[in-house]
Amino acid sequence: MRIVFMGSPEFALPSLEKLHASAHEIVSVVSNVDKRRGRGGGASPTPVKARALEMGLPVIEVQDLSAPSFVQELQTLNADLFVVVAFRILPPAVLDIPAKGAINLHASLLPKYRGAAPIHWAIINGEEETGCTVFFLNEKVDTGRIIKQERTPVGINETTGDLYERLKVLGGDLLLETVNEIENETYSTEVQDHSKATPAPKLHTEDCRVNFKEPAIKVHNKIRGLSPFPTAWAELDDLKFNMYRSELGPDNESLKPGELRMVKDKLLVGCDDGTVELKEVQIAGKRRMSGKDFMNGYSGIGVLH
Repeated sequence: MRIVFMGSPEFALPSLEKLHASAHEIVSVVSNVDKRRGRGGGASPTPVKARALEMGLPVIEVQDLSAPSFVQELQTLNADLFVVVAFRILPPAVLDIPAKGAINLHASLLPKYRGAAPIHWAIINGEEETGCTVFFLNEKVDTGRIIKQERTPVGINETTGDLYERLKVLGGDLLLETVNEIENETYSTEVQDHSKATPAPKLHTEDCRVNFKEPAIKVHNKIRGLSPFPTAWAELDDLKFNMYRSELGPDNESLKPGELRMVKDKLLVGCDDGTVELKEVQIAGKRRMSGKDFMNGYSGIGVLH
């Protein structure tokens, strides 16, 4: 089939690579415009654009998805299918173009975790299982008919970064299987049960602040669900204190919520009903380090809030 691939971040790369290596033809890759990265730095392409150019694929950079010139350019490509991975909301004028429709790879088991941050929220909420879904796009975000899903367990200490690396590969395989079924017309679809939908909105800085008056499991899930980005944090001695990796600690230590203490070479923090071990942390202005290394050089009050 003739395919237009749309995506920008690294998550989309395995999908792009697997489609490129298949019998299908990627007639164009659509990605966001180059972005200035870092203070004083020059503009750099999205990971998808950079990889597409390495492969020798034509690239369309787009800012306004509704621009008539963009819509007309897509129409001239005579694509059978649009394949979307971690991109933006397509307007109806774009969705109507391909003969076989537009499909999207989403990093959750829809209808759960509709929105911009499905991996983060699955871990924050302590899900023991998640996966990827390929579905037909329609005008409402993440609500289209499901074509195919793949499930995977979530480890108790797995971070969003860990799961992201696994799901981008799992999703690439699932996407290629789905595209092949669409070509062969062997696929079937299932309507989403909207009553089971849960949101996965974008996370902002204040959403990432940790409340140590909550149970230890909630604190642990929040830390790993926000790692490596946008990062769980609290205040320590009026400085921002980031937390990247944690494990559940013993529940027989008498620590007040937010209180830090070294116990058998482990940095523990008190929670409502137990403790969490902080394995990788960072105080403002310093590098990331183990909890033990941080406490070796620490002389403050020792209470997170």
